[in-house]
Amino acid sequence: MQKRNYAFTGLLGLLMIQCFSGCQSGTSKKTDTAATTEPAAKGAPMEMVFIKGDTFTMGTDAPESYPAERPAHQAKVHDFWIDATEVTNSQFKAFVDATGYVTVAERKPEWEELKKQLPPETPKPDDKDLVAGAMVFIAPADAVGTEDIAAWWHWVPGASWQHPEGPGSDLSKRWSHPVVQIAYEDAEAYAKWAGKRLPTETEWEYAVRGGQGYKEYAWGDELMPGGKYMANIFQGTFPYYNEAKDGFAGSAPVKSYPPNGYGIYDMIGNVWEWTSDWFDAERYASLKASNAVTDGKGPDQCHNPSNPYAIERVTKGGSFLCAQNYCRNYRPTARRGTAYDSGSSNIGFRCVSDNDPKTSKTMARH
Repeated sequence: MQKRNYAFTGLLGLLMIQCFSGCQSGTSKKTDTAATTEPAAKGAPMEMVFIKGDTFTMGTDAPESYPAERPAHQAKVHDFWIDATEVTNSQFKAFVDATGYVTVAERKPEWEELKKQLPPETPKPDDKDLVAGAMVFIAPADAVGTEDIAAWWHWVPGASWQHPEGPGSDLSKRWSHPVVQIAYEDAEAYAKWAGKRLPTETEWEYAVRGGQGYKEYAWGDELMPGGKYMANIFQGTFPYYNEAKDGFAGSAPVKSYPPNGYGIYDMIGNVWEWTSDWFDAERYASLKASNAVTDGKGPDQCHNPSNPYAIERVTKGGSFLCAQNYCRNYRPTARRGTAYDSGSSNIGFRCVSDNDPKTSKTMARH
């Protein structure tokens, strides 16, 4: 495994390419939905799966894992419900239509907010670069190394959940694909509207295992059991040669691959998923040292020694851009910090709830 942990950190790492993202609070201003019209019925609430809580071994001691995943330690989760799929474009549109919500990528960035994640001497970008937009993966035309993410991540003005690759792209054939270009506060806003919340990292990792304990992948210890593709990941040589042998060069419709043991789809691959936890790159080591059994509560603040100005939340699961030669994060224990104000063309989310979705009854915490 490549020793460098692929941690897409948004503006903090990419500001010198172009200004990255906005940080304003939600607004009631209407957003342009002209290119995303579809039958309203397709935005219906999604299925949820009940997860019985327990104590389990979180993280890993595998030497080929990334440092932030180690060491393994004991963690506990309570009962909860989790969305069977990632939130789709159709479902997110229902939210936007109902509320008029405008996502972070659709707002003009504010320098006073952006500079909070940057070294004090960072110069202010030119005002012409402070425009609404988002990060888009664009495969290099020629062979390149994997050292410089600027070779494939590009700031594209006008890119947003409605136009994932920028102006000219739309959702006409992607209503059942996971919504992308979603910043943390966008995911939170949707969850609140839906009467749900974002999963903790502990809940997410417990759910992805499907009740089978520790395995290298969500479905077992083989990446392709019987030669079958089990998740939407990158085949070929990242970032310039995508063979798309699984049938998808980008995101896939939800439920394109088999569910895990709990009946949950696409927790591995397809798109990264937000959790509610702050990212602490050294948290697992401190938990192991204290022999504490965590009760699902994450750290109180972000801590990332390799990115000291970062304000990051944990994202899990990997995406369609994770490859064997780079970013092998398509595993249950994989974790990375993602800037809270940063969406990209491979970040989405799913929600959880403490309430039975059929009765709205809150489950007892035990």
